Amino acid sequence: MMLHYQDPAKLRTKKIVFEEVYGASDPCTLEQLKELSSKRRLIEESINESTSITEAIAREMSGGLTSHSQQVLQKLEQYLPLLENLIFHVNLVSSNRQISQWTANLKIQWSNLVQSATLFREAAGLYRHLADESFASLQQHSLLVENPPEILPSVSTVMNLICLAEAQAVTIRWAEEKGTSISLLAKLHHGVAEFLYEAAVILYAAIGECKDISSRFVEFLSSSRALHRLRGQKYHAESLKTAGKVGISIAVLRVALTDGKRQMPGEESWKSTYRKEIDDAAELLRKIEHENGFVWREKVPSKEELPLCEGNKIVSSIPYQPKRWERELAFKI
Repeated sequence: MMLHYQDPAKLRTKKIVFEEVYGASDPCTLEQLKELSSKRRLIEESINESTSITEAIAREMSGGLTSHSQQVLQKLEQYLPLLENLIFHVNLVSSNRQISQWTANLKIQWSNLVQSATLFREAAGLYRHLADESFASLQQHSLLVENPPEILPSVSTVMNLICLAEAQAVTIRWAEEKGTSISLLAKLHHGVAEFLYEAAVILYAAIGECKDISSRFVEFLSSSRALHRLRGQKYHAESLKTAGKVGISIAVLRVALTDGKRQMPGEESWKSTYRKEIDDAAELLRKIEHENGFVWREKVPSKEELPLCEGNKIVSSIPYQPKRWERELAFKI
């Protein structure tokens, strides 16, 4: 199994009381909002590690579940349908300005994006240390005919690159909230795709060393890369349109959609996210094509004539520093 990196559990989420955000017009709606707040409070306490409930009471409340992870999953299963119900009804009246303002005031998001990016960079540094120091040395003394994937330096390098990709993806979310230019956002998304492409190349080579590498893990890499590449192309197209290059913008989106539809993930749980990106890009293309047909009437170039959008990788690993007792243990071994 891969190293279980615990630090991301230190992320925090803010308190939300839905009945204080949305104005309920009847008692039934008010009770539903209160129930939603109650279910969310249990999630908040689990994430923020602020619950005062004892293990025995938690076990009783969950119907006898002893695993903390199973208890958290049960809370999520009870909370998410209620949240989806709220989203459904809010969408029905999304044109109402007051409802839109209430929804904007929710701001359901992580408040420490910079910290989480740092955690991913620290994890990347740990995997780099394992690849370069620990596992490289272990390989020289291994008597196994075929080593398991978790001790292959190449797989640790792959995990290093995935952590860097995650760190940059988190940075992009922070940049989007800060209103960073769309041209830079395009380059950052392409940077994530480049991290994942490097990881995929190394992973495919590692399959030659070890047949036990999960095919689902391979698909995760390719699907994640395709997702960020599509997002990058969408931002790139918006940037080109803003610069007055409407025809090129249309061509970029057409190519992005053609390539993107070919790379639809097989995993059901990933399809909805990917389909949304496809739909958003298609809607953007429709609007720009409509505008070009009536106003600009620019020629749409072929795929071969399109400029490349280069990626920008702005994150790096934080070097791992072994603790003193770890160094002493390694010396004794």
